[in-house]
Amino acid sequence: MTFLIYLVLGACAGVLAGLFGVGGGLIIVPVLVYAFTAQGVSPDVLTQLAVGTSLATIVFTSINAIREHHRRGAVRWHLVLWMTVGIVVGSALGAITAAKIQGAVLQKIIGVFAICVCIQMLLDIKPKAERGEPGKGGLTGAGVFIGWASAIFGIGGGSLTVPFLTWRSVSMQQAVATSSACGLPIAISGALSFMFVGWGNAQLPEYSAGFVYLPALAGIALTSMFFARFGARLAHRLSARLLKRLFALLLFCIGINFLL
Repeated sequence: MTFLIYLVLGACAGVLAGLFGVGGGLIIVPVLVYAFTAQGVSPDVLTQLAVGTSLATIVFTSINAIREHHRRGAVRWHLVLWMTVGIVVGSALGAITAAKIQGAVLQKIIGVFAICVCIQMLLDIKPKAERGEPGKGGLTGAGVFIGWASAIFGIGGGSLTVPFLTWRSVSMQQAVATSSACGLPIAISGALSFMFVGWGNAQLPEYSAGFVYLPALAGIALTSMFFARFGARLAHRLSARLLKRLFALLLFCIGINFLL
């Protein structure tokens, strides 16, 4: 039954990855927290285990989403390159930061972030294209912050990368596509960092590789890779306004639940 939950979760995460340029972590992390709690995982490590596992699943979610966006010529690869330089450093720092935060506190931080993203989606708050395309230093600096925050929240960074790129005069479609590409280095660096900082922790359940729970990774990866391509296709065909509002409502419920 638990593995079935992971399969369904992977399908949802895949669609979100392709449709909104987010890695699905804002859904994966809360569901994994609930699942790990039901499994009896220690409260001291379950939140970090959920975040690390979420980042590992985004590796698989990102690959097919990137392929679909690249096929349509929407990825700005030179932006991805220089942001990745900062992302690798930032996501490693984020994993170290998350490992030092108590699980209950980390859940509240994630809850606040989920509500902030909810408000942004409901009000359709988008930064105006006020500045031109950033240089190498600006891209690297933004990558450090986005990588750091994404590793703490267990996300692919889309809710941070897309607003940054649109503010710097990148079209919305290209911002979403480029964000999907940036999600891959965030996920790889973040997952490896969580594996390293959690390695050997005696409170982790069996079949864990540091703060990555392998059964959940396998179940989510199986379905997310297929559904990420489906979501990316929808992003180029449909207006996502209603879906964004429904997603925002779900994030609000998750955020309130984590805070309370």
